[in-house]
Amino acid sequence: MSSSVSAFQPLTSQAITMALCTKTLGRSLHLLQDTPSTNSTAMSLAQNGAPDGTVVVADTQTSGRGRLGRQWYSPPGKNLYCSIILKRAMPPDQVSGWLSWVPLLAAVAVARAIQTLSGLRPSLKWPNDILIAQRKVGGLLCESSGMATANGVVIVGIGLNVNMWRDAFPADLHDLATSLSAEAGRPFDRAVLLAALLSELELRYEAFLSGIADIKQEYGLRCTTIGQRVRVEMSNGDRGNCIEGHAVSIGDDGSLQIMLDDPQDRFTCVTPIAIRAGDVVHLRRKGSD
Repeated sequence: MSSSVSAFQPLTSQAITMALCTKTLGRSLHLLQDTPSTNSTAMSLAQNGAPDGTVVVADTQTSGRGRLGRQWYSPPGKNLYCSIILKRAMPPDQVSGWLSWVPLLAAVAVARAIQTLSGLRPSLKWPNDILIAQRKVGGLLCESSGMATANGVVIVGIGLNVNMWRDAFPADLHDLATSLSAEAGRPFDRAVLLAALLSELELRYEAFLSGIADIKQEYGLRCTTIGQRVRVEMSNGDRGNCIEGHAVSIGDDGSLQIMLDDPQDRFTCVTPIAIRAGDVVHLRRKGSD
């Protein structure tokens, strides 16, 4: 079956399993026609004993969620909506770092899978937006439970726009969103894409315990937030509670390091401050056209 034909076939467990080359991720697989949210389904499964590496995939979500409580547009038969259960016990001194880095290393895995299959080179907007040509092609929502116990779990939720033409997006997303097919000019087999994504994620999941140096470097090379003037709106949604400054680097804990501006547009801090949560908006440099 040609790739263009298989791209429009329904997702099947057999197609996904045949494409897998992982040791753990996806070997326990739940494929659903629809679900309110793959993250919610995965968390319920995890709390009821689903093993490390279990993957939940849905053809559509009726209440898909993005970061900060936003809705994730989830039409059927077009895109990839999946959640991965990660349950490996981390040493106590690494739990905080793991929670900070898992969305970033997952974003790198998604970007790498896209590049391998399509030849496109996605960039990353901190912490976990996947961009192509400055439009959002995918995003991640990571949630955790019980990390202070032996039964801690992290859910990595991934939404990826795959086989949608740009005019199929709602009007409010036309200028903000894109898809792999819109950018590459051809459709993609979602089962093959999922398998590639899981393979890239497993590599970085395994590597985390050996240190973050390689992951930090890989993320930094793709992160277009670094070097930008940014506004960070804090997680409580209060537009008045925000800061502006210059994003200079990613910290060892996965935080975004920002040099704050003073009213005269000069840096007031000798060292940057660390942002660990919030909504980042890229700004034009002051004085630019």
